[in-house]
Amino acid sequence: MQPERLVYLDHAATTPTDPRVVEAMLPYFSDVYGNPSSVHSFGRKADKAVQAARRTIADILNCSPREIVFTGCGSESDNLALRGAIQTALGRGTVRPHLITSPVEHHAVSHTAHLLADTLPCDLTMLEVDSYGRVLPDTLRAAMRDTTALVSVMVGNNEVGTIQPVAELAAIAHERGALFHTDAVQAAGQLRIDVKAIGADLLALTAHKFYGPKGVGLLYMREGVELVPSQSGGGQERDRRAGTHNVPLIVGMAKALELAYTDFDARVTEYRRLRDMIINGVLTLVAGSHLTGHPTDRLSNHASFIIENIDANALLMHLDMHGIAASSGSACNTGNPEPSDVLSAMGYSRELALGSLRLTVGKQTTDADIHHLLEVLPASVDKLHAVKLTQTLA
Repeated sequence: MQPERLVYLDHAATTPTDPRVVEAMLPYFSDVYGNPSSVHSFGRKADKAVQAARRTIADILNCSPREIVFTGCGSESDNLALRGAIQTALGRGTVRPHLITSPVEHHAVSHTAHLLADTLPCDLTMLEVDSYGRVLPDTLRAAMRDTTALVSVMVGNNEVGTIQPVAELAAIAHERGALFHTDAVQAAGQLRIDVKAIGADLLALTAHKFYGPKGVGLLYMREGVELVPSQSGGGQERDRRAGTHNVPLIVGMAKALELAYTDFDARVTEYRRLRDMIINGVLTLVAGSHLTGHPTDRLSNHASFIIENIDANALLMHLDMHGIAASSGSACNTGNPEPSDVLSAMGYSRELALGSLRLTVGKQTTDADIHHLLEVLPASVDKLHAVKLTQTLA
């Protein structure tokens, strides 16, 4: 039976494509359909759209259009950065180049880092984080080596919302001659992204996190940085990422990023207001709830919790039955739930980490949506507690 009210509170997972973005993309599916690499008028018209999108994005990120590499998604951008940097260091003769990252990164970074360490002559350091999930500058400074080729730390965490001190971390990396990469996928549209202010050499984004289409992303690659490409072929993107340009989606990403920074301050202020309504309501009304991540230095739309004695996957099913879409840091594949790597790194026990809940607001979120959540969530938690007590006594 369809719930009377549908409430989407999983904007950190993906966002609905803005109708204005769809409108901007439509001509490039059927009217302007040339291959941008072709020299004829059809190709030139498509290439003009790609280059216009590149300039729009570069202006927003405060970089040169030549420094934007279009990819298929944020994960590809992260892979290109990590694989390319380590393979380039090996090609230059560095014996066992050193890669530094943290255990709270998106799996596009952490899994790639472990794979590189397992398959290449490469050393890997996973930095400790504090109880909020932050990498502290002194921790990075102590881990740096003369062979450190790349440091990768995200801007804002996808599970707990904590914002990292990336500008300080980048400066420490540069003191020892290392490159600094940051996954800014969750931060776009939530924070202003200025690659020069951050000090990033490499920075990853994907469109579907800021009301753009799925299947397109980018890697900012500072001029002068060299990366071994992750795929070769026709020489697109100045030989940095081969493959025919997906013109409609590139146009859509540029439009979405432009819209994300239109009326930015007002939108982020509203996100914070709704986010704080959730945080205050959950901590007041839900028994055994605790905020995870930094209490203030967190993404503007992001509220995350652990709830004692709760199976997060069961809770998500209860919420879904009431029309509320939410997320959890724990994964349940084959019926064997595993705690979040992020929460484990932050010091939470396995039992607590299995009770995680992430609620992320967006442009269409209303006060009525939050009120509905705060009616349904406490009752769902109480019901699950009662079931668990019954099972314990049986």
